[in-house]
Amino acid sequence: MSVDASPNDRFKQFRPPSPASNGNGNGNGALSAASPAPARAAHRLRLNPTDHHEPDSYEDLQSQLDFSPMLFSSLERYLPPPLLALSRDAKVDYMRDILLRYSPEGERTRVLRHREYRQKILANYKPLHRELYTLHAASFFVPSFLRALKENTEESFRSIITEPSPGIYVFEMLQSRTCEMLLDEVENFERWVHDTNFRIMRPNTMNRYGVVLDDFGLETMLARMMDDFVRPIARVFYPEVGGSTLDSHHGFVVEYGMDRDVELGFHVDDSEVTLNVCLGEQFSGGELFFRGVRCDKHVNSETQQEESFDYAHTPGRAVLHRGRHRHGARATTSGHRANLILWCRSSVFRELKKYQTDFSSWCGECLRTKRVRHQSSLASTKLELMRRERRAA
Repeated sequence: MSVDASPNDRFKQFRPPSPASNGNGNGNGALSAASPAPARAAHRLRLNPTDHHEPDSYEDLQSQLDFSPMLFSSLERYLPPPLLALSRDAKVDYMRDILLRYSPEGERTRVLRHREYRQKILANYKPLHRELYTLHAASFFVPSFLRALKENTEESFRSIITEPSPGIYVFEMLQSRTCEMLLDEVENFERWVHDTNFRIMRPNTMNRYGVVLDDFGLETMLARMMDDFVRPIARVFYPEVGGSTLDSHHGFVVEYGMDRDVELGFHVDDSEVTLNVCLGEQFSGGELFFRGVRCDKHVNSETQQEESFDYAHTPGRAVLHRGRHRHGARATTSGHRANLILWCRSSVFRELKKYQTDFSSWCGECLRTKRVRHQSSLASTKLELMRRERRAA
């Protein structure tokens, strides 16, 4: 199965490799001013990323791109094989054309402003723990988690994971030292914000406290966490919501306590898959409560008894769930609680979802409605057969 690169035309323009570029642009961190005339070919984006393909880095082109360099690196893995051998310039042109077709002008303006905002932070903020910014797996994750990821099978994942409620997976993930460093880094960033009187964007509209980790340099680390350590698990347990095609993220830390946010209302996440890891510290309360997975149409429907589940946080332990799994957080009654949240998104799944009407493979209410219709149909058929038998008699 494939997805058209263009909503109106499956034929895309791309440039053949330029001998002068050696496959990496013009070699000086800038886009070439001139390239051979574009050719037209029937190419579509792949539904699944190309295995073992190492995409180019576009970080040095950040000031010239309309979108995040990480988005280009992620999208490159979905290019059709003939395009992977092209120069970086040609791939940029091809991918930019796709992104511009799908991204409204207002969204592009927002992205540009956010980029300027991040650049101001990165130019002035000095990290406390630089080792956090390059993910060293052996010192980052607990050994059991790494062993399961190395084997990369459903059996190895299930050996470390519990499923206390359908679709909710719990496992030990981060070492205590990693949790401590993340908390220190967040505290250091917040201190810098206070000292410089810098106005920052909060993680989302529901949290008044907390910080967006991507905004002060941790975007690359979190992208690798999603690509190498979340997507392999999501591919096994969430294939129906794009678990194998996760290609972008939003990473942040939220804080709860008497002098912070106390609780979090009932909601769904802007993600296909959400990773939630408790970082600490000492606290009481703050349990997550889950109330069933829902599509947009049924997001406010009633909760069935079997869909109710409460989860108590433990530092270093992760809970993985669908973004559309309705949930909230009860009040943190004492102490201070901080959690790392990674919203993982799939642009492929979101595009395909536009053309679907049946979400019974993951929406609890769609499935219940489908079953009711099926039972009603069976009952009607049975009744009609009985009537025919009586008439025949």
